[in-house]
Amino acid sequence: MAVLTEEQALIKDQASAWVIDKAPVSSFRALRDSNSGQGFQPETFKAMVDMGWTGILVPEQYGGSDLGYLTCGLILEQLGRQLTASPLFTSSLVGASALMLAGNTAQREALLPGIVNGSAIVSLALDESSRHAPLQTACEAGQSGDSFILNGKKTFVAEGMSATHFVVAARTSGHPGEAKGISLFLVAAQTEGVERVALPTIDSRDYARLSLTDVRVESEAALGKVDEGLPVLEAILDRACIGIAAEMLGTASQAFDMTLDYLKTREQFGRVIGSFQALGHRAASMYSLMEQSRSCVEAALQAVDAGADNVPELASLAKCQVGKFLFAMSNELIQIHGGIGMTDEFDAGLYLKRARVLEASFGNRAYHRDRYATLMGF
Repeated sequence: MAVLTEEQALIKDQASAWVIDKAPVSSFRALRDSNSGQGFQPETFKAMVDMGWTGILVPEQYGGSDLGYLTCGLILEQLGRQLTASPLFTSSLVGASALMLAGNTAQREALLPGIVNGSAIVSLALDESSRHAPLQTACEAGQSGDSFILNGKKTFVAEGMSATHFVVAARTSGHPGEAKGISLFLVAAQTEGVERVALPTIDSRDYARLSLTDVRVESEAALGKVDEGLPVLEAILDRACIGIAAEMLGTASQAFDMTLDYLKTREQFGRVIGSFQALGHRAASMYSLMEQSRSCVEAALQAVDAGADNVPELASLAKCQVGKFLFAMSNELIQIHGGIGMTDEFDAGLYLKRARVLEASFGNRAYHRDRYATLMGF
């Protein structure tokens, strides 16, 4: 477990208290039941802006606090515990990371202050099918004078309906499956030719299908070097995997706490069910998985902050390990609660649905096991 600074400990405690008081799972349930089509409550996100969470990764010169990925991960973990919906991960971690890793000074000055004050929501538009496969990018970006013309489709774009800008991965040369030829472009959501359609998902969040038809962007919209965007895209995805692993850790840890509380209070045959050896063994197994997952996630967050060379390996390890824990724990949450766990009135189903989406986001366990093995030379 990471040793937190006094400031990090205070921020974690603040986030925990605020989420429980102001954005508990009951708020998410109300949002889901409202059928408003919104993926998050604007007042909830505004409160995050006011607390400075949207600027955690942004340098002070752009209005942020530059407190690092471990601090950001501590907040995401608390949001995951209560299934709190917001663009914080999508825009303030993934979007901000893309700009910091690949953006030039003009691009950073144009968007980072907006990410900090909440007026800009920047989302990565990458996947083109239900499977995460960056190398299979087929969306085309053909050069036309000083501009690029984008044509293609993207799916499962997080905060897709509320985003103000997209970081679009497109192919400027080569064919799907080839490493060379992928480029990144900043595209304003209101650009002519950009169409988005809400994509209903089981976790009731804001996802969209994106269609790009003859979308013209100036050459200055390119993030990083044209044709050589894969390395920076992989660096962005590493940070996305680590950030979402932190949220997954929170979701699974809350499921563990709910289950443990039930084991301590539910009585059967005149005894609390936690005293039954078989259930005790299951709880112990989940606790071990939780601690292993926490170690992996916090090590990965610290590695990014330290600029370590093994961030890719730790990113895949964290996503895979916490995915294993979340899958098992979300199942245990329902199974140990028995009949009540199957009802919509109980929160277990909300955690299960969110778990399945998080597990698949930015690559499932099979994807990251294979990636980890490849990175380690197997």
